[in-house]
Order: sequence, then C-alpha cells, then structure tokens
Amino acid sequence: MEASRKLICRQRQVLFSFLLLGFSLKTAGELRRYSVVEEKEGRSFVTNLIKDLGLGQLEISRRGAKVISKGNKLDLQLDQETGDLLLNEKVDREELCGHTEPCLLSFQVLLDNPLDIFQAELEVTDINDHSPEFLDKEITLKISESSLPGATFPLKNAQDMDVGQNGIDSYLVSSNSYFRVLTRKRSDGKKYPELILDRVLDREEEAELRLTLTAQDGGSPPRSGTTEVLIEVVDTNDNAPEFQQPTYQVQIPENSPTGSLVLTVSANDLDSGDYGKVLYALSQPSEDISKTFEVNPVTGEIRLRKEVDFETIPSYEVDIKATDGGGLSGKCTLLLQVVDVNDNAPEVMLSALTNPVPENSPDGVVAVFSVRDPDSGNNGKVIASIQENLPFLLKSSGKNFYTLLTKGALDREEREQLNITITVTDLGTPRLTTQHTITVQVADINDNAPSFTQTSYTMFVRENNSPALHIGTISATDSDSGSNAHITYSLLPPQDPQLALDSLISINADNGQLFALRALDYEALQGFEFHVGATDGGFPALSSQALVRVVVLDDNDNAPFVLYPLQNASAPFTELLPRAAEPGYLVTKVVAVDRDSGQNAWLSFQLLKATEPGLFNVWAHNGEVRTSRLLSERDAPKHKLLLVVKDNGDPPRSASVMLHVLVVDAFSQPYLPLPEVAHDPAQEEDALTLYLVIALASVSSLFLLSVLLFVGVRLCRRARAASLSAYSVPEGHFPGQLVDVRGMGTLSQSYQYDVCLMGDSSGTSEFNFLKPVLPSSLHQCSGKEIEGNSTLQNSFGFHH
Repeated sequence: MEASRKLICRQRQVLFSFLLLGFSLKTAGELRRYSVVEEKEGRSFVTNLIKDLGLGQLEISRRGAKVISKGNKLDLQLDQETGDLLLNEKVDREELCGHTEPCLLSFQVLLDNPLDIFQAELEVTDINDHSPEFLDKEITLKISESSLPGATFPLKNAQDMDVGQNGIDSYLVSSNSYFRVLTRKRSDGKKYPELILDRVLDREEEAELRLTLTAQDGGSPPRSGTTEVLIEVVDTNDNAPEFQQPTYQVQIPENSPTGSLVLTVSANDLDSGDYGKVLYALSQPSEDISKTFEVNPVTGEIRLRKEVDFETIPSYEVDIKATDGGGLSGKCTLLLQVVDVNDNAPEVMLSALTNPVPENSPDGVVAVFSVRDPDSGNNGKVIASIQENLPFLLKSSGKNFYTLLTKGALDREEREQLNITITVTDLGTPRLTTQHTITVQVADINDNAPSFTQTSYTMFVRENNSPALHIGTISATDSDSGSNAHITYSLLPPQDPQLALDSLISINADNGQLFALRALDYEALQGFEFHVGATDGGFPALSSQALVRVVVLDDNDNAPFVLYPLQNASAPFTELLPRAAEPGYLVTKVVAVDRDSGQNAWLSFQLLKATEPGLFNVWAHNGEVRTSRLLSERDAPKHKLLLVVKDNGDPPRSASVMLHVLVVDAFSQPYLPLPEVAHDPAQEEDALTLYLVIALASVSSLFLLSVLLFVGVRLCRRARAASLSAYSVPEGHFPGQLVDVRGMGTLSQSYQYDVCLMGDSSGTSEFNFLKPVLPSSLHQCSGKEIEGNSTLQNSFGFHH
C-alpha cells in the first residue's frame, strides 16, 4: 500500500512538472475497446498498454501514465513497470449496467511529456450468476369451461437479472392433460409464457387445476425458477373483452410529475350482467413497470406512480388486461416513449491542476478537465468557457476534454490570487449551466528591487551627542513577497576616502535605523554625506541606494578666548594712560574669539569692576576701553579693570580679562575721538586706521627717543636718571577695593592677534606686533617682557 501511494505521488509530480512546461496536448483518434467477464477476482488482467499503445518498455513509468475513470464505478490500476491494466476489485455487471446490453464503461489513459489522452471502453460481459424469479408465488387464472381447445392464456413472466443467452430462454409446465405452455417473445426481446388449452375443461369433473410453471435461462449450466399456477374453471362466458385497438403508442416527457395521465384505455364486452362488466389491470407487469405505472380498474386511466427518467429507461412496453365478470380477458399493449428533456446540468471533472503558478511562466498548463452531460441530442452537447478578463486561455483537447493555459506571463504584484470560473453550458432548451471555480495562486519571483521612500534623507545631530544615539531612520519597500521582500540595509563605501564612515555611523540592517557611534564635534566636522543600500533576500538579490546627509548642529561648548591682552604672562600687562587724555581716549582694545558658530560666537564685552568708578567704560560690541572723563590730580596713578567677555549661547559662556592701567604725566598719546554714530562706517574705519598708523609711528618714535635718552643718561654718569623716573612703572600694588562698573555690548566679529611687549634686563624694550594666530598657537610672553624697567607701553585698538 505504501509503495502504491509513493507511485501515485511520483505520477502526480511528473504530471505537474510536465504541465508547468506547457507542452501542447494531443489526443489519440481511435476508441479502444476491451472486455472483461464480471465477477472476476481483484487484480484481474484487462490489457497490456505497452503493446496496445505501441509504447516502449519504460515509457509507461517515464511518462507517468494515469488512468481516469471518473463518472463510473470502475476501479482500474495501471502497473507502471509491466504496463498491465488491472481491475482492483470484482465487478458486477448487473450493478453497473442493469439490463443494458452491451455493458460499456468508458475511461481514459493519460500520458505526459508529451501529454496524450487515449479514449477507451471496457465491456463487462455477463455470466449466468442469477436464476429466474417469479414475482408472485402463485398465479391464479379463471378459465371458462366453454373455452375451446387452442385458447391461449398469457401468464406473468419471470425476471432474470442476466442478459443475452443467460436471460430467460424458455418456460415449462408440469405434466397435465389439459394445458401446454408456449414461450412467446415481445418486441423488446423479453420472453413470457402462454398457456394453450389442449382439451375442453369440465367444471363438474374438475373445478380447479394446480400446475407448476418453470422458467429456464439459456446459461451453461442453465438456471431455473418456478411458481404455482392455480386454474379455476368458471361457468360459460361467451364473449371476452376487446380493446378498441391492440396497440397504443404514447410519448411522455421525462419531467412529467407523479400522477400524470399517460393514457385511458377502453374495452367492450358483448356479454351482459357480470360477464359484461370489465375491469382493467396491468398484465404480467415487471417490477419496474409495477413501480412506474398504475391503472384505474374501472376507468382504464393509466397514470404515473413515479417520475420517468430518459437517462435510466428511455421506453416502456406495458401490457393492459381487461377482464369481465366471467373471467374472460382481452389484452392490449402500450408502447410508451420517454421524451428527453434537458434536466441534467453539465458536470466538470478536474483531472489535473497546477497550483501555484510562477508569475514568469508564459503559456504554462494550469489545469486539465473533462465535461459530460447524460442528456441526449443537443441536451447533451456541452460548450465550456472562462472569463474574458483573465490572462488564461481555454483550449479543447479532444471530445469533452479541455486544457487551461496561461496567456503570457503573470504579475503577482498586480494580482496575487486568480479565481477562474469554468462555465459549461449545454445546448438544450432551456440551456443548463454549471460553474466550477479554480483558485490559482501566483508564485512570486524576485522581479522588483527595493524602493526607498525618499531619494535623499537629511538628518540633524547636535554636537557632543552621546554614543549610539539614534539620529534617524531610512525606509524602503519591496512589492515582492516572502524572502524576496525581506530588505537588508547597509552602509555603502563613502566617495570621500578621508571620511572614516565606519567610525561615525552604524545602521541596523533589519529596520534601517542610523546611530552615531561617537560624539561629534562641530568645530572639527560640520556635516558629511554617504549612501545607504537596501538589498532584498531574493535570488539573484536586487538592491537600490539613497543619499543620506548628516548635518552637525553647533552647541555652545567653547568659552571665549582672549587674544589680547594675554592673561597667562608671568607679570601683569600694563597699559599707559596720559594724565592729559581727553574723554573718549582709547586706552586699549580687548580682542577675543570663540570657536563656536552663529549666535554661540557672538561676543559682548562688559566692565565688571574698576578701581575708579566712572573713569573708564568698555564698548560692548568691539571691546574698546576708553576714558569717560578727564583725569584729575585726585585720580590714582594705578588702576585695575576687570572685564568679562560673554558669548550669546544658551547657556552663555564667558572669560574674564584683568587690565592694569598706569597714569603717566609726561607721556602723551594722539587723541582719538570717540566715533560718532552718524558717521559712515567706512569713513570711521579709514579714520581709525589712520589714527592707528599715527599712534604706531608716535610710539615707535618715542620708543627710539627713550632708548637714546636712556643710553645718554647712562653715559653721563647717570646724572639725569632722576629725570626719567617719571616714565618708570610705579611700584606697589593696585588698591584692593574695586568698584563694579558693568556694561553690556556685542562684538560681531572675532579676531586673533599675537601681541607681546618684549623687554630685557638692559632696559631696552621692543614692541612686537605680529600676524594673527589661532588660540592654540598663541605665543607666551615671559615675565622678562614686562617686569623690571619697562619702557613706554600703550594700548592699540584693532578694528576689522
């Protein structure tokens, strides 16, 4: 049994794989007929298909031969190795065909690679396995004693399920001196007995006779059945009933309801009294006729007891008997023709089905099916069709066989499932239709690449972020299904070889989430871009890519850095202020920068504390420290100013600046008036530049003159050293108490300069004004540059 199941599975696999290749079908033209005797044991040999179909020794198994016997009760099996066609179980001809002769059962042999269909019929021949049987155990006849020799009396016939020569052959009657029996044959071939009177009856001598009637078939050996015949001898009745016509021919539709009137018969009897009263009845009815028809004994109406079916019995021959009160009877025959109506809808029998169907398989075989209609004529002619809006084609492959093919390649993304309705309609009136729906799943192939929801993505991340920060998500979709739609995300190699992308960004391969691997620094990297790829899981895999831009947002993570004056010298840097300076005199300019950008780098300057309140002020926008009023004799010679430089970040960052100012009497400085608000900025810049040049020339001249004077004094025995004391830096510390003189402002630009006041032990001094530098490369001014016998010092404002 297990081997049989494996063989069936293998046959189906071979058949389905062939159907997918889309080979065209061909059908053998001739109808083959085979014969088998009923009641044979199972595994009976029918034929050898290898010899009969002219095939090679291995073609039966290689081509996956299959026997289709739907619609009947045949159970056939094909031996794939030997090619023998076998019956799996006993067949009973009477069960399969009843009285139909010959008993023909159709089947088909299906071969694939290429697909061939052979039509065949199996004839089941009869054996004598049934004995004749009488429906009644006893038959009663009333015969008038006046009946003359030679009178005939029909008897009920026996039933025999066998057909042909195995059916009823003759009737015999037990030995007696009055009757003999003759075997008669109807037009339908059935035989019935008739008693022949050989000698006149005498009721006074013998009122009744009991005979044994035997029915014998023609089998070898013959079989027989018996019944008792009781003959009652009645008084003389001179006239028997006579029907108006011996034979009636009637047609009745097969869909006539139960109780429908078939025919009304009438018989006349010339006798009077009880001998002239006629009663009607069925004469020698078979079981089928008794169940199908009934006769009103008084009126002679013949009606249906059940519906007649053309497909089961197309015609009937019914004998009607009219009997008078004296026992005489007459007979007529009703020949009833059942008219076929279209009462059977067509049937669809699916032989093979391929499911699912790959979407890239053009002209593939989807299904093979057959149709049938048991009606006759146009009522049994069938046409098949499918919907017009489907990518399928229906092709006829022989008598009542059809093949369903794909019409070009399918598209699973457009329609994943297709419902094909096979409509079969007969040509009867009215037409009957049957629909059979096949659901075909379209198998996916990897024919669609992933598609990103955007062609490019822009993501923002603030600097100094925490590592493994989720900065955004990319997303792609794939219209395929299953593994073909499973998307894997990846980072593609950057176009810039200097960009270490693997150390900056990582991506989740499953969901496209992007993460920053480390903290980003806006001052080192303001942004970067790279490509990401999306690859599906199909074979071969398809992919697409998208551009990702990462913009680093600045944080206020850098405090302002003071370029001038330097705050890390070993000695404080001192600015010189002439006592005769006018209000608005430029004492010095604080220069600071901020590595941040935007408003985080907008600087403002503020005077927090001063030794003398109200004497100095600072411009908030550019860091210029100027005098607010004229100096008086009461003002201290030394002043200490505390300034703060703040950026505009949130929260703001700041740096402090400590300024030392020395008031000198003999040192004069070119007057630099405060800029007027109404002045043109360009003119103000030119004027300031001019003032700076004049100041620089003056300071240089004064510096050179001071050096020459200093040398002359030392050569003249230092006699006039006291005359230069007014230019030395007073010793001692600034007053400890500073007064808060805060102010606010904004510096719009940042500057970087290298400004150092150099000095040596010999008392010579040098003013060093160098190129702009970055905070990381600022020169450190040593303590020797300021302490000791410092020469003239001054402050310079720098304006960009």
